[in-house]
Amino acid sequence: MVLKAELHCHVEGAASPALVEKKAAKYGADVSAFIIDGKFVWHDFTSFLRAYDQASALFRTEEDYADLSEDYLLSLAKQDAIYSEVFISTDHAISAGLSPRAYIEGLAEGMHRAKAATGIESRMIATGLRHKGPDAVMQAAKYIADNPHPLVSGFGMAGDERMHHPEDFARAFNVARDAGLGITVHAGELSGWESVANALDALKPSRIGHGVRAIENPDLVRRLADEQILLECCPGSNISLQVYADFPSHPFPVLAKAGVPVTLNSDDPPYFHTDLTREYEIAAEFFGCDDDTLTEITRTALKAAYIDETTQNSLLERLNTDKTVSA
Repeated sequence: MVLKAELHCHVEGAASPALVEKKAAKYGADVSAFIIDGKFVWHDFTSFLRAYDQASALFRTEEDYADLSEDYLLSLAKQDAIYSEVFISTDHAISAGLSPRAYIEGLAEGMHRAKAATGIESRMIATGLRHKGPDAVMQAAKYIADNPHPLVSGFGMAGDERMHHPEDFARAFNVARDAGLGITVHAGELSGWESVANALDALKPSRIGHGVRAIENPDLVRRLADEQILLECCPGSNISLQVYADFPSHPFPVLAKAGVPVTLNSDDPPYFHTDLTREYEIAAEFFGCDDDTLTEITRTALKAAYIDETTQNSLLERLNTDKTVSA
């Protein structure tokens, strides 16, 4: 058994098909176009987004979101995960007809329930959506800065990285940083190494979501290693979306060998037919990671987590104790 931690998962994208079907029954919705035999079905990026949006639209109340975070975290705990960070979007809450406060409080309630049941720790990373533009991302940052919540510990940006330049969002990220939030940003997934370099220069994150396309520039890889910028790697997602053709061609082991901090994450797990356990299995099968190496990946994640020092030390001690017992 290897204890696990996850830093990169979109909470709406973590909704299991079974939970989506349950909410569909509640609201009288038909999900047969994108859930077949208990699995999400899509064939290209457009149909993936359509399925994602239609499923997400079935989470409409504070209690729906409590069910979502609780269900996901309980599933993680069964996979021997001790820590989770999930990306949230106040933009999505608003489009679902829910206030950002109710959305966050609902997710927090589910997180409290899961912790009470299993001991799993979790936090939320608020995000702006890049394709909505700088004003929308600023609005998302200002809301989180002006309405702090103890379980919202970071700020990031998701969405289409091909739109706008990172420097267009610098003011928003400064607002989040000044509020004491950890900073991460999606880059280097669908776009190349320049996306990562520009994000580093303009937004000064401590972590990059995905970031694997940095491998295209050796100088950038050295910079990531020198500055110890962590990459939230999602191999299963990368293969599903054809960022890389197959796992043997994925740069995870090369980045790790170069000294870049890397972690394993599931992104939108049921859509990519993966979970955190599968990501650790991929690393073992294709990247040559033994149990000790996988435990070190978990340790890397915990050290990079946007979490208070007391809780972080407690989680690291739990990891150390488990390793001693296992040995």
